[in-house]
Amino acid sequence: MRRAGVADAAALAELRGIGPEQLAAYAGWVAGHAETHLPFVAEADGYVVGSAWLLVAERVPGNGSLDRRYGDVQSVMVREEWRNQGIGAALMAAILAEARARGLLHVTVHSGRRAIDFYLRNGFSHHRQLLLWEPAEP
Repeated sequence: MRRAGVADAAALAELRGIGPEQLAAYAGWVAGHAETHLPFVAEADGYVVGSAWLLVAERVPGNGSLDRRYGDVQSVMVREEWRNQGIGAALMAAILAEARARGLLHVTVHSGRRAIDFYLRNGFSHHRQLLLWEPAEP
């Protein structure tokens, strides 16, 4: 388990289904967002078998605090043949350790139904105050 970066762009892109024709643009995105989007990878014998991202964002100062940074977990992926071996949990442990080290207020995740139990097992809980707006389709 380790922090990843631009040097890992090809492996990160492949996990996200981004083809070689878009790799340069994707690597540019990774580099351009290095301060806010922190990738982590799990490796086995030098091969990237999983990844997860921590978005570090900031709320408007208030409530007596100027530092209101929080995190959001994004794009957690483990290759199918490597699932159910603790890799996802190790990725989450690395992300949450980073969140603690940075003093983030909280960490959110927007999960698909199939992954809810995974996040609950890894310390997340349902939160009643999250509301969502989506634009109406044309």
